[in-house]
Amino acid sequence: MGMKFNFKNKNNRESLKNINFFILKKLFFFISIVYLIYCLKININNISLGIDVAAFKFHIILSFVFCILSIFFNAYAWANITSWLGYKGSINKLVSFYILTNSLKYIPGGIWHFYERFNYLKNRTNKYISFYSILLEPYIMLTCSLLIASFGIYYSPVFIIFLIPAIFLNEKLIYYILFKLEIIKNKSINLFKTPNSKLELYSKIKLQSFFPIKSLVIELLFICSKFSSFIICFSIFNQNNVQNNLVLLIVFCLSWSIGLIVPAAPGGLGVFEASFIFFMSEDIPQSSTIEGLIYFRLMSTISDLIFSAPFLMKRTLKKS
Repeated sequence: MGMKFNFKNKNNRESLKNINFFILKKLFFFISIVYLIYCLKININNISLGIDVAAFKFHIILSFVFCILSIFFNAYAWANITSWLGYKGSINKLVSFYILTNSLKYIPGGIWHFYERFNYLKNRTNKYISFYSILLEPYIMLTCSLLIASFGIYYSPVFIIFLIPAIFLNEKLIYYILFKLEIIKNKSINLFKTPNSKLELYSKIKLQSFFPIKSLVIELLFICSKFSSFIICFSIFNQNNVQNNLVLLIVFCLSWSIGLIVPAAPGGLGVFEASFIFFMSEDIPQSSTIEGLIYFRLMSTISDLIFSAPFLMKRTLKKS
């Protein structure tokens, strides 16, 4: 007789609550880094980061442009999420502040960009809109990434599970995302007294539509821009290898989603790369994949730092 986990059983629910997901994520981060180092070690003699800049200058510029576009799309998506929750202030100011604080995601802990945005927004609207906007932004990013990854249905029906997160993004079910997920519930209670019922929640935020369609569309554009930047970097080192762009898109979205979920990785650093290498077909040499990943990471990080420079300089001058 097979074992069946009964979620209605109180003891089973309590056992789930006792799982330390923070430690599991740290462990996953550690395993990812070890795997990445291993891949680098066995391919080190075949990795060459030198490229003909004159021959590939158009590729480099275009990849950088798509990285810049992705930052703007991401910023506008967050601004639209706050509007969906009931924020009535200037969208452009939110976009500017989002861009300025974007590089803080690379600081270990992976929360400092959220912290700055929460403090900035809570002074311009109520703290609930501020808090829920920073919770929903990564969730909607993850949802969009998994929606694209669900194209894998073409290869296997199991990919249909990636459609599930999108089901909760509506006025009727968003409550369960904000409060029924244990990790979110615990953190929100520790920050301040949040509403603990659906009625209380909707008294604090005023959803502007049934479905945050605008935010979803913009986040999809964000993912597509990121992938466009990546595929350009990838193609520089894979001129002679046959590429299935649909497979690359699915693998990219899955790997990026894993990097987003694991908070121990600043900006998904290491986890995204290790996941991508793990999922990739052996038809393409690992060394070429690693080269493309390194250039893509450089493009992403440089674009983040360039736009965040004014914010970082201001903070540095204040401390001095």
